[in-house]
Amino acid sequence: MRILVTGATGYIGGRLAQRLVDSGHEVRCMTRARRRLSDQPWASRAEVVEADARDLDDLRRACQGTEVVYYLVHSLPTGTDFAETDARCARNLVRAAAETDVSRLVYLGGMVPRDGPLSPHLASRAEVGQILLAAETPAVVCQAAVIIGSGSASFEMLRYLTERLPAMVTPRWVETRLQPIAVRDVLRYLEGALTLDPSTNRAFDIAGPDILTYEEMMQRFAAAAGLRRRVIVKVPLLSLGLSAQWVNLVTPIPRALASPLIESLRHEMVASESALATLLPGPLTDFDTAVRLALRRVAEQRVDTRWSTAAWPAEPAETSALDPDWAGGPLYEDLRSTVVDAPAALVWRVVEGIGGERGWYSFPLAWAVRGFLDRLVGGVGLRRGRRDPDSLGVGESLDFWRVEALERGRLLRLRAEMRLPGEASLTFSVAEQSPTTTRLTQHAAFRPRGLLGHAYWWSVKPFHGVVFKGMLANMAGAAERAARQAGPGPRSTGARTKFPHSVQEPS
Repeated sequence: MRILVTGATGYIGGRLAQRLVDSGHEVRCMTRARRRLSDQPWASRAEVVEADARDLDDLRRACQGTEVVYYLVHSLPTGTDFAETDARCARNLVRAAAETDVSRLVYLGGMVPRDGPLSPHLASRAEVGQILLAAETPAVVCQAAVIIGSGSASFEMLRYLTERLPAMVTPRWVETRLQPIAVRDVLRYLEGALTLDPSTNRAFDIAGPDILTYEEMMQRFAAAAGLRRRVIVKVPLLSLGLSAQWVNLVTPIPRALASPLIESLRHEMVASESALATLLPGPLTDFDTAVRLALRRVAEQRVDTRWSTAAWPAEPAETSALDPDWAGGPLYEDLRSTVVDAPAALVWRVVEGIGGERGWYSFPLAWAVRGFLDRLVGGVGLRRGRRDPDSLGVGESLDFWRVEALERGRLLRLRAEMRLPGEASLTFSVAEQSPTTTRLTQHAAFRPRGLLGHAYWWSVKPFHGVVFKGMLANMAGAAERAARQAGPGPRSTGARTKFPHSVQEPS
């Protein structure tokens, strides 16, 4: 079939697009920035179109010639107008689908609780589903509670809370009953929606076989991970805000995402029907198996997509500090370069492997403090880490950066997603000078926003001499040590060399 997948850079969208391509469908992927799919191995077998769901003309162009549209676009509830934006985008899709003869819409939303008023996040998801069901084009709306899979936000929150806290004081919502579902079953249902009767127009609850409280989920995760049983003390005093801040500080999930997740957990989310399981029969993955599969993927470093691959609210226009001057204001820069006694392939391995568990090669305490402060003010912090320890792709998150440009073997440009009064970027470039020597260049740039932006740059500038100078020197040193370790053979071949987990040294 000819299929449009919106939200193709997101956690579910990226996996679904690959699955549909592998099944032989003609897949068109919609993204606001084409480059963010350039490193996906399956993208060469799909059509990629740049479009924004807020623009009706963009959606008409994206829908043209397709039979089915998967609508996987959501806003994080970080402002007062996110629900209005999501509703407007959904109405744009409804109109574009009707005008381009799309025969089916498929949407993944949240399970709608029956107890009490909905949180703004769940209410918005429910509203989008209703807009699609009221459309001229038939819609299949899949409603899930907690999705368990390597890299999902729900799994990462559960994993880090359980692994890091052998004993914890928790709010009452850990007693709420939930019906989690494995990501593989979500994908099977979404793809199976293509086979339903063409007139099908309804919402379906989708869920796994287990009904568990969040406390039970933590204890069963601990058992699956080989950890001791957790000590959990429930108290009624922890508010939603305190709970979100606690998750923000303990896990990689920033407060902007933790808040809607926790708001959802306050409601009982158990499937009220299983009609789609009857229409699309097949084995469902139990919770323990889903956790073990996800942990195995993490251990094997085979996480296809992560929650952090989706666009972050700080980047609505994907602005860059290196935009042309007309983007506004002056540009502050810190430019450094050195010649490394190592072949270009080994220098590039150091560059592409930066961040995550390996760190940033200089003044680790300063990086840790900056990440912690960013978390305190609602930013993403450093703990997002990276999807793969050795390989990066355009659009992936890297601690509190986003990979903006990647020319493998030559250039890596990172765009800052920490809370800043301006736009910042960090660029590394590698240029071979001889078979055994390489020039490594490091370019930090900051485009301030208002007086506060200028004040910020000059307040941190004294630290740059320590941090950036040390970073460049230690990266060069890591490459030179790897070259000596590799010997004369691999040095000229660029063979993969194992770098230590931590190569940070005193500046």
